Amino acid sequence: MAAILEMRGIGKSFPGVRALDQVNLSVEPGEIHAICGENGAGKSTLMKVLSGVYPHGSYDGEIVYDDQTAAFRTIRDSEARGIIIIHQELALVPQLSVAENMFLGNEVASGGIIDWKRTWKRTRELLAKVGLSEAPTTPVGKLGVGKQQLIEIAKALAKDVRLLILDEPTAALQENDSAKLLDLMLELKAQGVTQIIISHKLNEIRRVADRVTVIRDGSTVSTLTRDEITEDRIIRDMVGRDMAHRYPDRTPQIGEVLMSVRNWTVWHPEQPRKIIDDVSFDVRRGEILGIAGLMGSGRTELAMSLFGRSHGRNIEGTASIAGAPADLSTVSRAIEAGLAYVTEDRKELGLILEEPIQRNISLANLAGIASGGVLSAGRERRVAEDYRRDLRIRTPGVNQRVMNLSGGNQQKVVLAKWLFTDPKVLILDEPTRGIDVGAKFEIYTLMNQLVAQGHGVVMISSEMPELLGMCDRIHVMNEGRFVGELSRDEASLERIMALILQSEGKAA
Repeated sequence: MAAILEMRGIGKSFPGVRALDQVNLSVEPGEIHAICGENGAGKSTLMKVLSGVYPHGSYDGEIVYDDQTAAFRTIRDSEARGIIIIHQELALVPQLSVAENMFLGNEVASGGIIDWKRTWKRTRELLAKVGLSEAPTTPVGKLGVGKQQLIEIAKALAKDVRLLILDEPTAALQENDSAKLLDLMLELKAQGVTQIIISHKLNEIRRVADRVTVIRDGSTVSTLTRDEITEDRIIRDMVGRDMAHRYPDRTPQIGEVLMSVRNWTVWHPEQPRKIIDDVSFDVRRGEILGIAGLMGSGRTELAMSLFGRSHGRNIEGTASIAGAPADLSTVSRAIEAGLAYVTEDRKELGLILEEPIQRNISLANLAGIASGGVLSAGRERRVAEDYRRDLRIRTPGVNQRVMNLSGGNQQKVVLAKWLFTDPKVLILDEPTRGIDVGAKFEIYTLMNQLVAQGHGVVMISSEMPELLGMCDRIHVMNEGRFVGELSRDEASLERIMALILQSEGKAA
């Protein structure tokens, strides 16, 4: 079968870094082709070359699409040929309606005037294709991320898509929404739509992909057929080595109570209801404490309310750190007390993307780079260089803007920022979301190093195997309450789910 797409010898350079070097990719009509690789391997860069984000002439090599040499200079050029890319950061305008978003720049018009009746009719037809029944006039901002992702796909269908590129489409979705999206991909495949998916979730790739191309350090490593696709093989090709143990070994050395929280209660910022209800727990020196729960169980709300009362109102309860009462009433006071919080949303809440690495790392501890009240650019740079080396942040220099880093390297910058505050207790909220297996292992290793040095770590994660593989104890959370506690030996996916279901039965 002749390929619908051939990318031959693709090379792309940025100042100080060779992002792509002789990459080859062949995609057959009607297949779902996955692209895997570590953060920074060049996956998204390759797709931006294909879609015209990086125009013809700015890269080396050749693109052949539908038996014709392609020279796309803008996204409009590629879309005109039926190539549509859906980026990890959704390109929707929250204030506009579903219909307005769906046809933004592609309006259904007659004589320069938008035909709203036809627009709404066409919107309903396209929404039905992706399994949605929302009214065309619904503001997109009122819909969940899962539905917004499906609207992006419906938007692509409105442009007569022939080759659909999905960049980390399930990264921000919970399990049910992810399953719906994967089912839709298979339906589109049955309708003849060719698809390329970039994903770190190897179980999802095994479910939908016909072939997988692995990229490492900007070069093509392998292309695997469906029969050859295994997690072990993909991981080996991605990182260049076998990973017999997904989680680094650690012999826990757990000491005295380092942080104690008692009767913590938080009310919803706008509604008359509790979002955290009388939660008490301890974190010990040298311990990784996990918090498990389904989406909406209150895990992030608990973390944010502890860290400077960043979420909620009418917060009650007490906390102590290292045996002394801890004032957590503001973020600066929480930091002074020895608490740090790595947010689950690094791009919105954890980083200033337009600023360089060194500025982001110093943000939470400006006193650490100041002398006599004056900030030292030299000291800031030296601190950033130390963390760049220790955390293996892949970048040509610490003056690089954070927005130009891969997801895994952005996460390392967030970690460096909080490590520079020298916290006694570090709360990690979804610390490996959207990053590859190699970067995950590096973050797990860092967590082990922190607790070996006597710090305490609280780990919140939606990935149950991650909690089971890393944590010494796990608190199970549901509807704003802790409903069970499991030791490392007691913990299993089945026992965690049983505690959640039993608590719901009691609440009912």
